[in-house]
Amino acid sequence: MALARRYGTPLYVVDEMAVRNACRAHRREFESRYPRVRILYASKALMTKAIAMIVAEEGLSLDVCSGGELYTALSAGCPPDRIYFHGNSKTLSEIDFALSAGICRFVVDNMDELRLIDLLANAKGLVADVILRLTPGIEAHTHEYIKTGQIDSKFGIAIPNGDALRAVKYAKELRNVKLTGLHCHVGSQIFETEPFLHAIEVMMDFAREACDATGFIMEELDIGGGLGVRYTGGDDPLSVADLAEAIAPALLKAAEERCLPLPTLLMEPGRAIVGEAGTTLYTVNAVKHIEGVRTYVTVDGGMADNPRVALYQAEYDAVLANKADRPPTCEVSIAGNCCESGDMLAWDIALPDVEVGDILAIFCTGAYNYSMASNYNRHLRPAMALVKDGWSDLIVERETYEDHVRKDVVPDRLKSSHRSAAVSAESAMLVYPRASGANASE
Repeated sequence: MALARRYGTPLYVVDEMAVRNACRAHRREFESRYPRVRILYASKALMTKAIAMIVAEEGLSLDVCSGGELYTALSAGCPPDRIYFHGNSKTLSEIDFALSAGICRFVVDNMDELRLIDLLANAKGLVADVILRLTPGIEAHTHEYIKTGQIDSKFGIAIPNGDALRAVKYAKELRNVKLTGLHCHVGSQIFETEPFLHAIEVMMDFAREACDATGFIMEELDIGGGLGVRYTGGDDPLSVADLAEAIAPALLKAAEERCLPLPTLLMEPGRAIVGEAGTTLYTVNAVKHIEGVRTYVTVDGGMADNPRVALYQAEYDAVLANKADRPPTCEVSIAGNCCESGDMLAWDIALPDVEVGDILAIFCTGAYNYSMASNYNRHLRPAMALVKDGWSDLIVERETYEDHVRKDVVPDRLKSSHRSAAVSAESAMLVYPRASGANASE
């Protein structure tokens, strides 16, 4: 309640120690079981300067997948030699930016990207280190939109049809590219070890094949991320220790059986670092009871700040923060404030009697909420607060209506005919000068 009063709602809240403890668990569990490990935080899950600083302080490298994420990481002071650049459609300007910044590796998705990196690196007199992203033909048991290891995927270069071997041969021919390793990612929100273990077998088989055919020695094997987290009480995710206990011996054995040098093991947790560290606070705007059908509770946020329900049919647990000590008395569905029938945050959850002004807290919103947020209906993207030891700090400011129009450009031919309307709008802004959101308290 104090956070909602201080910063307004909707509000993303991130538990700093939960993030740090997740970083430490990944390093501890993998480094204690395998000789050479590098943990890369998948920054697409949640990327702000403060988050980048925290994971860098904890000794993690960063996986970025756009020029914007790279710029944020560099702005936060993250060492370029600990940044890996992902993405299936990097632009010329993004590659040029990354080369100039001196990043550690490009994770290359396709042959055209290989050519472009070689061309731009040559122009700068550089040799770019690259890892090839491959699709091993594995389908993890997860939502269709977050499966990425199967051959019919927009990501990566397929192993089963021979494309991957052709890519290795081509990379080795390029003068300004050095191929250091191989990468795969089989999916997200995975609750079992089998997809990871299968991926290791497939990737090590391919490494042996590529070595025999081209002489390529794999220095690094990146098996991606995808470890599931607990969104609801019904979820039973693996622990980091469970995952490390399965992966480390499997890779040691696979290398020995194929007479290959042990590669450095790369892991890319994102959701597993920040997912459960996040909570989103909303204010209840209305309660609509439809007799014999459903009770809708509408709040001051929705799919614009959390599109996962609409995209993936994601499920969440929630409480009324100001009535957390009261038992549930009713079943309600949480509706968002966007003009879309599909804008729902939760279906049929048990809560105490809900009233206008109550503060709803939805758990496990640290990953892919802020990072996928939009301004649909020109809603304002929420603020974000970092909490630790009873203290809170703002790490993302709440947007304002002025932010919405700052990049709008009006052609001269429209200005004269709409001058009177502009004057009216300016008068309205004098009444609401900050335009900082209906429930912002500052």
